Amino acid sequence: MSDRKVPDQVYSPAEDSALLLRAALREIHPTDRVLEVGTGSGYVAAGLLNRAARVLATDINPHAVACARARGVAVVRTDLFAGLSGPFDLILFNPPYLPTAPEERIDDWLEYALDGGPTGRVVIERFIGDVGRVLAPFGRVLLLVSSLTGLDEVRDLFARGGFVSFIVDEEALEGERLYVLRAMRDLCRMGA
Repeated sequence: MSDRKVPDQVYSPAEDSALLLRAALREIHPTDRVLEVGTGSGYVAAGLLNRAARVLATDINPHAVACARARGVAVVRTDLFAGLSGPFDLILFNPPYLPTAPEERIDDWLEYALDGGPTGRVVIERFIGDVGRVLAPFGRVLLLVSSLTGLDEVRDLFARGGFVSFIVDEEALEGERLYVLRAMRDLCRMGA
């Protein structure tokens, strides 16, 4: 994915990163205020620089923050988007989506990029539950999801959170299928 050396404690760009960037490049508008949550190496956010009015990224991992900054990305060390106020027109997230049992935990910084909890949806649930706070009224969310995580369950989380979602891209990998969901506020439910 990249010729840059990524530290061991940072998620290296892989097929999921390329899929999210591909979807984001089709979605982005020059006037967008973009937020990439959990930027990791900064690969996706760096690929969007100079294509939007503003690109900001977050990550909880201090090694990832340093790596993304080295790519020229403006990045804040925080959990998801804690402390940010927005609004953002486009929010991207390649969450930790691997179902992980407690005995499978590796207990290091890379864990934050991989561990999705027993269902693979623990961090996704937190994200969907609060993303509306920083999303512009007509903003869009691009969320990467694995078939291992449960596509229908994630779409249901969006629906319960007041969003409509649909698949905008997908790719088959060995043992799983990756999807990029595009979600927006359900304006019909909001009375618009």
